[in-house]
Amino acid sequence: MSDAAPAPRRVRVHHLRQAKERGEPITMLTAYDAVTAGIFDEAGIDVLLVGDSIGNTMLGYSGTIPVTVEEMIPAVRAVSGAVRRALVVADLPFGSYEASPEQCLATSVRMFKEGGAHAVKLEGGAHLAEHVALLTRSGIPVVGHVGFTPQSENLLGGKRVQGRDDEAAERLVGDALAVAQAGAVAVVLEMVPAAVAVRVSEVLEVPTIGIGAGSDVDGQVLVWTDMAGMTSWSPRFARRFAELGAELRGAAQAYAQAVRGRTFPAAEHSFE
Repeated sequence: MSDAAPAPRRVRVHHLRQAKERGEPITMLTAYDAVTAGIFDEAGIDVLLVGDSIGNTMLGYSGTIPVTVEEMIPAVRAVSGAVRRALVVADLPFGSYEASPEQCLATSVRMFKEGGAHAVKLEGGAHLAEHVALLTRSGIPVVGHVGFTPQSENLLGGKRVQGRDDEAAERLVGDALAVAQAGAVAVVLEMVPAAVAVRVSEVLEVPTIGIGAGSDVDGQVLVWTDMAGMTSWSPRFARRFAELGAELRGAAQAYAQAVRGRTFPAAEHSFE
């Protein structure tokens, strides 16, 4: 008889809706590699988003728009291969899904077959309802994303809060409802007034995941490098739960000093 601990129960899309019904907040973080994904999975994070934020966090791009499908798939594969419990959601990068529902399906199939994703996320509202419906009919869970949508930053005039006036708020609520009714299993609300996020959460039967959308939503997501304090700056809506950037820099400096001072490697690090 094996003494190994039983495998944790996988988080599935129906568990997200059940969490909303029970009033249990859903936890989501981004992840882009196997090591980080494994750590977050062991920490009990419910959903790991392989975001196109890999562009500005890991690939050195100025934003998300340059990210390609070919760059996303290895990251999705690394994250999905490392987790035992978390639901893995893959972002569809800019230009890989907007043209038609068929293009959206083709890209999503690659995320599933080549990356091992459990769901995909796309940015946009009512105009993408047909895309969401086709993916849902094809067996691919979809997470929607409304409010500030980074892939549309140039059209929106920069990183601006969305839904501030009554007309914009109604449009945002309508967009969230449209993608949910088309089959989305959850909807991310980014940089929207807290009161608007509450309205959306009340209207939708599926969970809302906030990022800069206040506390009265069904879950929260952050880019992990913001959450962990890996950089000198984080957006206003992100809380830094650690200062790992400073810790890592200190470790690298200590390593360099040990090498230059010939105190590393020591005898215990060597072979006879």
